[in-house]
Amino acid sequence: MSEMLQTTALPASDADLLAQAAIAVRAAGSALRERFGEVVRYQTREELMRALAANDDTALDILRPRLTRLRPDAGWVEDELDGGALPPGEWWVVDPAEGNVNHLHALPDWAVTATLVRENQPVLTAVHLPLTGETYTALTGAGAHLDGRPLHVSRTADLGLSIVATSQARPDEDEKVVRRVGSSITAMLFDALVVRTAVPATLHLLNVAAGRIDAFWQFAGARADLLPGALLVTEAGGRISDTEGRPWTPQSESFLATAPGVHAEAVATLSR
Repeated sequence: MSEMLQTTALPASDADLLAQAAIAVRAAGSALRERFGEVVRYQTREELMRALAANDDTALDILRPRLTRLRPDAGWVEDELDGGALPPGEWWVVDPAEGNVNHLHALPDWAVTATLVRENQPVLTAVHLPLTGETYTALTGAGAHLDGRPLHVSRTADLGLSIVATSQARPDEDEKVVRRVGSSITAMLFDALVVRTAVPATLHLLNVAAGRIDAFWQFAGARADLLPGALLVTEAGGRISDTEGRPWTPQSESFLATAPGVHAEAVATLSR
């Protein structure tokens, strides 16, 4: 984090908040890593929900007191499925175990995220991947970083040469949204080089910010899985919009993050 703190021109208070948020997500990630390794078996949805909640609670026991101490007057959002605008003021938007179901299945694709939102704009975010030890951070106006190293989106300018990704609809999603997801994947299979489909969204967005993949889209997204990546991609030089190319807000019904060179093509493909 020292590299970021030395280069940022923003107020020291926000930079210090980011540094402390990064420490918090690392600590929560360490606790989740200790619980990782064996597939957690469940026979009913109730058993699944209890297993998911146990992971969430393990991380929240660390995150909530640390982040609340940093910003005592900030609101708190920890339901990763919530969407829409937040009330005025500052809010911590936290996903204590992003990709929680992957954790339960002993799959490596999970993370801990904390984002400070101010007047409905993400100000800073810290995303920690406990199994690799990587921490991705972004601060408005100061860029996106991986363990202090600057990130930049890809320079690809041809969707036909691009790796793109999306996340599936959640299990109880509206049928119209599920079908829209399916048709968008079909459209991208015709136009892009490779299409990846997996959860969670945040990990795809980390890859867009790092220039590893060229575009990510999602329908009916929630705040907690889109705000961290939206800030990271924006600060890494990428484009954020809805899938029709309009400005994205947490109230939008779709989300698109791309390298600038493929944004127009991606919008055209997803709008068919």
